[in-house]
Order: sequence, then C-alpha cells, then structure tokens
Amino acid sequence: MQLAGNITMMKTSLVDGKANYVLSLGGELIEMNSLVGRQIELSFSGDINCSNCGQKTNKSFSQGYCFPCARSLARCDMCIMKPETCHHHLGTCREPEWGLSNCFSSHVVYLANSSGPKVGITRETNMPGRWIDQGAISALPILKVNSRIDSGKVESALKPFIADKTNWRKMLKNEVEQTDLIAKKTELLSEIPDLIGELGAKWLDDETINISYPVIKYPTKIVSLSFDKTPNISGTLEGIKGQYLLLDNGVLNLRKFSSYHIGLSSL
Repeated sequence: MQLAGNITMMKTSLVDGKANYVLSLGGELIEMNSLVGRQIELSFSGDINCSNCGQKTNKSFSQGYCFPCARSLARCDMCIMKPETCHHHLGTCREPEWGLSNCFSSHVVYLANSSGPKVGITRETNMPGRWIDQGAISALPILKVNSRIDSGKVESALKPFIADKTNWRKMLKNEVEQTDLIAKKTELLSEIPDLIGELGAKWLDDETINISYPVIKYPTKIVSLSFDKTPNISGTLEGIKGQYLLLDNGVLNLRKFSSYHIGLSSL
C-alpha cells in the first residue's frame, strides 16, 4: 500500500468498546487499526497546505492553518481554548454565524481518565470521539448545558478541585490511575450547586464509558518523533492511542502535523 496526501487528525469511533481509527489520505480512507503490528513508513514531502484556504504555508498554525486563516477564523481564537472567555455577546466574534452554530448548542461537561481524573467539555455530538482523542480509558458525562461558554464556566469552577489537562507521557505509557468517576462526580458537583442552578445545567445519568485501544505494546520510554526534524519516519506500528502512533522507535502525534503532505506505505 502506498498513498499520499495532506493529513488531518484521524477520525475515531467506538466499536464494541474499542477505539477504531481511520486516516484520510489522498482521497482514500485507511483503516489504521489493521496496520497495527506491521512495518510502516511515513514521508513528509515538505509541503504544508492550509486546511481552510488550501494555500501553501511554511509553517502550520493552530494545527493546520496558514497565518492569515489562524488570525481570522473563530475556531482559532483563544476562546476555543478558554471557552469561559467567549466574546460573541460583545459583537467581536471573528465569525458570528460560525459561533452561533458551533458554540451555542448543547455542550457536555465530562470527567475522563486518561492519565488520572480530569474535567473537560465537548459538544454533545462529539462523544465519544473527544475521549478517544485524549486517550481516555474511561469517561463519564456529568452535566449538559446550553452553550460552550456555560460549559467553560463549569469547567473553570471545577479546576481548583480536579485537573483539566492530561499527562500525555503517562497516557501513552498506560500509567493510568484507576478512578471511580461516579464517586468523583458526586464529590465535585457538591462544590458548585449555585452555579449549576444559575446555568440551568442538567445532571446526566451515571453511565461510565470504558475504552480500550489497538495496542500490542506500550512504550516504557517516550521518544517524540517529528516530521520537522525527520522527514522520513519508519518502524513497526505497535499501537494507536489518542492521536498518537506508537512505533517501536518512538511516538508520533499525527494531530500536530495536520495539513502536512505525507506519504504512507506499509509492508
């Protein structure tokens, strides 16, 4: 198999409790799970094309955009990283219509366990993909709210009591603390009853989602691979977790290299 094209992050789904990965490359869909255990080679041509306008760019900004698009698109604004700072109501959103359709719909506040318990937010339609992208082994939706800014307010209020980041090295080595997410939910939500009432947030049923990954062997030492340093990367694909390819000689974060023109071949 030999294919080439500009890559984006792998599409994910949960099939019988196991994460399934599909990479779009040159108009073809590659079932990445089927490559685990095989020798693969990935080659960067040197070209990067903005995922929005298609123009060549010397550097990728905000995971796949040229500099002008990164400055003009709402999806690249700081409020995407810090949703509680949404400024749509001030009339300063970069793309007001985009903001209405993407940020003013049902969002879910969740707990996930990827390297230890953490709080996060996502659109209601982006489950369980969000958890797979983070390499979580379990997740529990805890509240539903009406907008992204409301979910950000809840997340921000819970940060003094729980992490909101993943230790990616522990996640990749599968050094994950076992956590009772349902008990954690009860503990955390008892800290913010006034905010829950103010936002009209809906408590969600206690249904923990467990996720396994297509991994033969987890790395014991993390060596990060980069197309910017090594245009040709090859090795045995020992697993996939989050948006990382776990090769026998290092780990490669495909999401980081969105819009890079990559060739993929396998034996």
